[in-house]
Amino acid sequence: MDLRDLLGIKYPIIQGGMANIATHKLAAAVSNAGGLGLIGAGGWDVDRVRQEIRKTKELTDKPFGVNIMLMSPHAKDISDLVIEENIKIITTGAGNPGIYMKKWKDAGIIVIPVVPSVAYARRLERSGADALVVEGTEAGGHIGEISTINLVPQVVDAVNIPVIAAGGIADSRGLDAVFVLGAKGVQIGTVLLASEECPVHENYKNKILKAKDTDTVVTGRHTGAPVRVLKNRMAREYLNLTKYGNASLEDLEKLTLGSLRKAVLDGDLDGGSFMAGQSAGLVKEIRTCKEILKDIFENSLVYKGIIK
Repeated sequence: MDLRDLLGIKYPIIQGGMANIATHKLAAAVSNAGGLGLIGAGGWDVDRVRQEIRKTKELTDKPFGVNIMLMSPHAKDISDLVIEENIKIITTGAGNPGIYMKKWKDAGIIVIPVVPSVAYARRLERSGADALVVEGTEAGGHIGEISTINLVPQVVDAVNIPVIAAGGIADSRGLDAVFVLGAKGVQIGTVLLASEECPVHENYKNKILKAKDTDTVVTGRHTGAPVRVLKNRMAREYLNLTKYGNASLEDLEKLTLGSLRKAVLDGDLDGGSFMAGQSAGLVKEIRTCKEILKDIFENSLVYKGIIK
């Protein structure tokens, strides 16, 4: 199945549901550019998500969706809200959407969970998922441990629904690579952090632009919640605290409390958590979402017919 037909979009590209970043402004810009914009519900309460949905509807008449972080204490309320607000596409992460699947499907919603493994992909296909975002460890933010290039073809072989590849994709070469592996679409996040419409602090955007190939690290592995971020003082302190396994959870929580908001809203270069994928080293300029999506798709050798 062509992802463009399933979702009603021009390009087979969806935007990552980045917490505190994927607001109505970014979601509408991506949808207007021909992709699928997503509101990242993250830890927002139901009233905030409702506001974001309605503001997005004011800015675009194109399809858009909501990403629901299932570990959020507000997940159940948001699972009802998307039905009330006539949202037709959702992606999910950080949990199993199985308990909500029937009511979403009964409401005609297309459900696309994010998965980090073959076993989980099979399980969610059985539960009724319409497609899957298969995210490799190259991605920014919360990640699994398997690389995109290895995970995508294994999931493609294991399921019969469309696979959307995520992690390490920032240009047409990445799109071509995962389409050769069997993906039907891509999810992008890091490259959109450097878009004109992305509502993050200018320090965040500049940090993406200056990033080199070795400038991301993974924190949180010892707690079972690995997170890929750009290197800074906070990340180094975190890794030093966990180097010998002597850090308490209280110490780590104190260090990281509010760190994403510090990056997104304040541009705190030392204390912020600048979530970004390994593809940050490929991002060299600020562009509009329209320019980014057009460049990724229209320079693709797959879609030019050179690679079949």
